[in-house]
Amino acid sequence: MRPAAGPGRTALLVERAAPAFDAAADPGRAAEMRRYMKDRFPFYGVPTPARRAITRAAASGLASPNEADLAELAAACWARDQREWQYLACDQLRQHVRACSAGFLPVAERLITTKSWWDTVDVLAARVVGPLVAATPSRRDQLEGWVAGDDLWLARAAILHQLGAKERTDHEVLFRWCAARAGDTRWFIRKAIGWALRDYARTDPDAVRRFVAEHDAELSGLSKREALKHLRG
Repeated sequence: MRPAAGPGRTALLVERAAPAFDAAADPGRAAEMRRYMKDRFPFYGVPTPARRAITRAAASGLASPNEADLAELAAACWARDQREWQYLACDQLRQHVRACSAGFLPVAERLITTKSWWDTVDVLAARVVGPLVAATPSRRDQLEGWVAGDDLWLARAAILHQLGAKERTDHEVLFRWCAARAGDTRWFIRKAIGWALRDYARTDPDAVRRFVAEHDAELSGLSKREALKHLRG
């Protein structure tokens, strides 16, 4: 049996990771990473393998987190400037998502709508929101509001939340939500529609072909190209 997560887990993890991030900082790489992210966030300049090694070392010996621990860690990491902190939180969330109930969805929603960009939103969609909804399908109703709303990132997260679900995909929901946002002119929504359809095409290519054909007039060229990317010929 795993030990219960004790108080102070977040503080200990952050306390251990902070000096390691400082020591590994690379200003030149940080500038490149910042440019790649359209100058939206500052970076330490720590590449993914090194960042994950820092996270593993910081979490070593700590009790497995519970839902409250993960919410606390996410809030602490989102409050910090460097983007690596948000990546650390995402890594911990995806690793320990089974510790969370569907009640964690409001936390995920806050993370998606704060410091929003594709790099964290896509991970949260597929690796956090997706498993939470798969475990409690009735909570998909909450995502209906995301799709119908004006927030770009919530709509994208809802469309992408079934990535990798394969035959477990609720294709009715997938197709209905893609159709609902087919007229959206924003690149991130159009790309998400194409990506979600392309992913499901690996499981049911004929269904995706039919959907694209039936919605040819509404879907953007980008969405159609992405959806059919591996189905041509």
